Amino acid sequence: MKELRTQVAIVGAGPAGLLLGQLLTREGVDNVIVEQRSRDYVEKRVRAGVIEDGIAKLLVSAGVGERMMREGLVHHGVEIRFDGASHRIALSELADGRSIMVYGQQEVVKDLVHLRVSEGSALFFESEVTLINGLTSDAANIEFKGPDGRVRITCDFVAGCDGTFGVANRAIPSSELCRVERTYPFSWLGILAQAPPATEELVYCRHERGFALYSLRSPTVSRLYLGVPPSSRLEDWSDDRIWSELNLRLATREKPEINQGPILERGITAMRSIVIAPMRFGRLFLAGDAAHIVPPTGAKGMNLALADVRELSRALVEKLKRNDDRPADAYSETCLERVWRAEEFSTYMTQMLHPSYEDDFENGIQRARLHQAVTSHEASTVLSRNYVDLNSL
Repeated sequence: MKELRTQVAIVGAGPAGLLLGQLLTREGVDNVIVEQRSRDYVEKRVRAGVIEDGIAKLLVSAGVGERMMREGLVHHGVEIRFDGASHRIALSELADGRSIMVYGQQEVVKDLVHLRVSEGSALFFESEVTLINGLTSDAANIEFKGPDGRVRITCDFVAGCDGTFGVANRAIPSSELCRVERTYPFSWLGILAQAPPATEELVYCRHERGFALYSLRSPTVSRLYLGVPPSSRLEDWSDDRIWSELNLRLATREKPEINQGPILERGITAMRSIVIAPMRFGRLFLAGDAAHIVPPTGAKGMNLALADVRELSRALVEKLKRNDDRPADAYSETCLERVWRAEEFSTYMTQMLHPSYEDDFENGIQRARLHQAVTSHEASTVLSRNYVDLNSL
């Protein structure tokens, strides 16, 4: 078995793990990233596309924002549609000039991977971590099996950035964790289509048949979602059925049809919330989806993950370079306060925009909330500030 020594071993090369590696490298902290999937897979994995104002600034300050600032789409507002009418929320006007950036998660990953590879920093793809131990001893260890054989890394700290079902959070004894979870009674059917966007801003829609979301990825590519029952199967949704349902739900009196085109990708995602606490056990720190999941309605998943590693990088630098334990000791509590704010906002958006098929009382409450969100200056302001920059508040 090959032996390596580093200060921080990072499990997972999603946006959280890669950004953590970049932030640590810039501070002179040695680190190694280990990823189970191939480089091609992680660079093509389509996920979130909305980046908060403060998180976009974080990427720029980390040295990976040049292409994002050149190719990303800045949005100053968002549409909310219900009862056949469209209402614009002026995000920037209500959030002190701040805006959101639409730039796919896979593009963030590409930029971070390219930078890390070009700098020659250690990054192992197609390498499955099989063991994490020593978390309460003088040094931690991780072992993984890669294309060139087995490797053991001895390190000061481990950062678990490998998702909900990764190995990192399973390395913590169950008696040391509290896991709370909610599963929602619907899923999202998402498509990526070669179709020019019909609008310059994101559209959230509550229709009696279900939720719909229209977002753009480029001047020629659109990302769209349908709320569907959890039992839905992709084979039950032909292209014609998908477009027919999207048109029906998203139509307004002014815009009765949306632009259509070839469907490039499709998938069904279950809707759930998960929070794991604490986010630290000895020498192991959890970040991103390894510690929490939010429903995507609030556009907080990647933003939360990158905010985690912003805090974690500060904590590790203070500990390793200045022997200051305080930021590391406060890491879990600091992050979880923000995580629960994001869970609240994401739940608010989810419950407001997904109709009930069985509870007319709930449907009435949803319409009242929507009406307040688009007509009350105070309610619109709270929604805007949470949407645009919750992770900097």
